[in-house]
Amino acid sequence: MKKVQHYINGKFMDSQCGEFFDNFNPSTNELIAKVALGRESEVNAAVAAARAALTGEWGQMKLNDRIALMYEIANEIDRRFDDFLEAETLDTGKPYSIARHIDIPRGAANFKVFADTMKSVADEAYRMDTPDGKMAMNYSMRKPKGVIGVISPWNLPLLLMTWKVGPAMACGNTVVVKPSQVTPTTTSLLGEVMSKVGVPAGAYNVVQGKGSITGNLLTAHKDLDAITFTGETVTGEMIMKACSVGVRDVSLELGGKNPAVVFADCDMDKAITETTRSCFANSGQVCLGTERVYVQRTIFDEFVSRLKESASKLKLGIQHDESTDIGPLVSSSHRDKVLDYYEKAVAEGANVVLGGKAPVMPGKMKDGYWVEPTIWTGLSEEATVVQEEVFGPCCHVQPFYTEEEAIKMANNSPYGLASTIFTENLDKAHRVASQLDTGIVWINSWFLRDLRTPFGGMKGSGIGREGGHHSLEFYTELKNVCIKM
Repeated sequence: MKKVQHYINGKFMDSQCGEFFDNFNPSTNELIAKVALGRESEVNAAVAAARAALTGEWGQMKLNDRIALMYEIANEIDRRFDDFLEAETLDTGKPYSIARHIDIPRGAANFKVFADTMKSVADEAYRMDTPDGKMAMNYSMRKPKGVIGVISPWNLPLLLMTWKVGPAMACGNTVVVKPSQVTPTTTSLLGEVMSKVGVPAGAYNVVQGKGSITGNLLTAHKDLDAITFTGETVTGEMIMKACSVGVRDVSLELGGKNPAVVFADCDMDKAITETTRSCFANSGQVCLGTERVYVQRTIFDEFVSRLKESASKLKLGIQHDESTDIGPLVSSSHRDKVLDYYEKAVAEGANVVLGGKAPVMPGKMKDGYWVEPTIWTGLSEEATVVQEEVFGPCCHVQPFYTEEEAIKMANNSPYGLASTIFTENLDKAHRVASQLDTGIVWINSWFLRDLRTPFGGMKGSGIGREGGHHSLEFYTELKNVCIKM
């Protein structure tokens, strides 16, 4: 049986307690690995190693050498592309076709992008007159924040973990990573990459474990300088409370209940294609995915009919089948949660246009964590599945009459992460985009990501922005130096 271990101070190791927990293939419910369960001794060892590395070989490394090392990490991920692809798809159940084009390439690119950002970021300088008639010069400089705790999610395990580790390490910080307990493998595999390319011991550390045990120990650790987390909002609130002790910095990318607004003057083909992707890609397990679709009344019936037709063509299947469009949900507990929402929708009066249950799958897949792509209409704006994040392959489609009504309904949410607008009227697109309470707005597209742009949400969707120089605001301390001439 394969073991997934901790990676601490440049070495792979089991837990001192000798405990392991099970990791399953979501497509088949087959046991694929035993994962070391980190407790206090492992968390303490990882944080101590990260702290020591700040003044060791890693902390003394020149910027150009560190940037070159970031490129080596990315290149080694590319060289081991097939290993990362297999590990990521076994953990998540997602199709090769998705992970091959998004997860693994982006996992590598995150190191290169933030290395380039560090090369190009400019410092500030200001001259000023002094009261005695002389002059002073002020200049800014950045220094690493220190030891960063990284708690990464299960939906895009490698991509979203390196989205944090890449800028953190490019800025000279050290990291202690706690991946999700259901997707541990690629975070551990990255430890092999770090050793291979010569990253000094202690700069990158991984502690495997469960959120209720290992995660709580990490977030409470007094020697962490900052914590960055991607996940659901309730957990984010708990982490924020933990960070208040010691006034440690926190970056939170949390839940979403993202709206799409489809106007009558849209390109219908484009709107159907992009909305099918945004609602059902990765089995709806995308923080930026669409769960609320608002369609202008005059095209509502046509849109619902065509979205149903499009979603009906999506093929559920095992990850290595190249014809697979949608995999299973990531765990049995998450499948049960999503199916519970499906039942609530019906109980509250939803019209089930498509799906709504767990499908019967053939062969080994019969025990996997499958749910059907699902479309509802007919619910009120206060219905459970319209207000709460489901994080499954589903959406509710609601008609609207006026632009003002659409904006009001789109903003009627405790979340504010992302939104999409479909219209061929450029003035309308700009006007509506400016009024939507989300950190990201896509117009006539979805999931186009320039990694230099600010990424993050409003309201219950999080705190802070990541991407490009915006990441540097979190991963560095900015100081001003004043010299009197």
